[in-house]
Amino acid sequence: GIFISFGNASGAVPPFPVLKLNAKSAFVTRPKLNDYIADPEELAWRCADVFNWLKEGQVRVGIDTTFPLESAADSHRFLEAG
Repeated sequence: GIFISFGNASGAVPPFPVLKLNAKSAFVTRPKLNDYIADPEELAWRCADVFNWLKEGQVRVGIDTTFPLESAADSHRFLEAG
């Protein structure tokens, strides 16, 4: 198996006891954007691809709830509730 630690959007990732994986054939990885994007030019064309896919309807983003700006605190509570 693979334990993937990805992103810090919600704050720092808590420590993980790696020895729990000792009994398995497993490994831990912490990917980051620079592992997959060689330079700013590649990032620009990959971003352009994604935005074109969105524009052409090849990728759809579901938005299930919206909040007015004055309800920003409610939106944070909504996100934190999962």
